[in-house]
Amino acid sequence: MSHTRVLTGITTTGIPHLGNYVGAVRPAIAASQASGEESFLFLADYHGIIKCHDPEQIHRSTLAVAATWLACGLDPERITFYRQSDIPEIPELTWIFNCVCAKGLMNRAHAYKAAVDANVAEGNNDPDHGVSMGLFSYPVLMAADILMFNATHIPVGRDQIQHVEMARDIAGRFNHRYRELFVLPEAVVDEDVALLTGLDGRKMSKSYGNTIALFEEEKALRKQIMKIVTNSQEPGEPKNPDESTIFEIYRAFAGEAEQAEMRARYAAGIGWGEAKQALFERINAELSEPRERFRELTANPARIEDILQAGAAKARKHARPFLDEIRDAVGIRRLG
Repeated sequence: MSHTRVLTGITTTGIPHLGNYVGAVRPAIAASQASGEESFLFLADYHGIIKCHDPEQIHRSTLAVAATWLACGLDPERITFYRQSDIPEIPELTWIFNCVCAKGLMNRAHAYKAAVDANVAEGNNDPDHGVSMGLFSYPVLMAADILMFNATHIPVGRDQIQHVEMARDIAGRFNHRYRELFVLPEAVVDEDVALLTGLDGRKMSKSYGNTIALFEEEKALRKQIMKIVTNSQEPGEPKNPDESTIFEIYRAFAGEAEQAEMRARYAAGIGWGEAKQALFERINAELSEPRERFRELTANPARIEDILQAGAAKARKHARPFLDEIRDAVGIRRLG
């Protein structure tokens, strides 16, 4: 395969926030518009049920995540946009890979090791307490997500590199044991992608409860921004923008000229309330139109469903014939 095929999955366990937008949604959409790249983007709802056992949350999140990407400019005609659970070939390939993958490889998975370490630290006699087979073997499902479409490049954060390496290992073992069918994917880490700080000074994360919702109404958005923790410097005192969460987030939305102007205002002693207001205005200016599109989309879930079904049909044009090749390679064939 000589061309570039990029694949990205989004877990359906929460409502997208500002950090998701800056760190994943915006750069992925920009990349999907680049010439010469074939993009696959999917809603990872099977991954979602590993840790989230609230059916309504999975359902709401699927709608919100799909609507977010579409509202932010994702073109389903240009890329392949689908829901993982609409591709039955993926769980079938997962089982085939389960029969190829060494258990020892899964023992080394970061999430599994973290769960075992937590049990040991708590003095639990069973190191596997609370560990489902979904949690233990989800890197195999992730490998199937990637290799089902022979994706060449997988954009990930540094903490996700191991999953791509495991997919490479599984692909290599299959190719060696059966037939050379799988491309070995490469992890792509974008060092320039912004990682935003949350309201309390820690990394913006749903688990910390410190996020700024992406498509809140204007009043609610402003109220959240006003909660950003600052130091006790008074208006008129020069401030260091590089130590300010407000400026860090502002920088993710502003051009170079706007950043330079804001730096000058920090040096001149801008008050924290004024800085937060400037941040609100900048974010609101970028998100007002997508917010309106998001409202329209979530009010019409059948439209989103149609888009996802069209994407699934497109994805299965790749998956169905390729799985037939894979089944043949392992000996699952018609008898006559």
